[in-house]
Amino acid sequence: MWRVLRALGFRGAAQHSGSLLTPNTVNYLIVGLGNIGDEYARTRHNIGFRVLDALAGASNLAFDDKRYGFVTTLKVKNQTLILLKPSTYMNLSGNAVRYWMNEMKIPVERVLVVVDDLSLPFGQLRLKPGGSDGGHNGLKHIASVLGTQKYARLRFGIGNDFPRGGQVDYVLGEFGEEDLKTMDERLKLAGEAVKTFCLAGINVAMNQFNNK
Repeated sequence: MWRVLRALGFRGAAQHSGSLLTPNTVNYLIVGLGNIGDEYARTRHNIGFRVLDALAGASNLAFDDKRYGFVTTLKVKNQTLILLKPSTYMNLSGNAVRYWMNEMKIPVERVLVVVDDLSLPFGQLRLKPGGSDGGHNGLKHIASVLGTQKYARLRFGIGNDFPRGGQVDYVLGEFGEEDLKTMDERLKLAGEAVKTFCLAGINVAMNQFNNK
């Protein structure tokens, strides 16, 4: 039960990548939320990790085990992105976000958090420049640590096909066969949304990808 509570909001294997750049050369921080550990790797709650894994994998990048998370850098045209998968459990995600923002001197308007969303059908995307945490403990902790809810987030729908009282099992369960059929396509689209956010801004990204 304790492990279930920690995974829902109360801490993969380390990989390796190229070296990090200096603060003056990093433009954006992209954070994918999830829980570390093989038992969580394929769960719905870890879709933030999967989006970043797909984005890095498309450029043959791997992640380094760094302070507070697994990190790699990605060049997108003239922009340099740090991709971060926090190694804290979900309810301490803000510690990783704050550390890397400070380390790389990245302002909050250049932070994007990728997160699972029960209110959206599987694979549907919704970008927002800020807003409430919607009951998500990872977003709640980030807002608490940063002292603001005005940070961009990319919500990735995981659906809500569960009986009354079944939310915990559903969120910590694995995707079904139907969802897996289009998983790669939806992960790729989410990666394109991340790139558009960094190259053209939140408004253009919202217009192009919301509810797709």
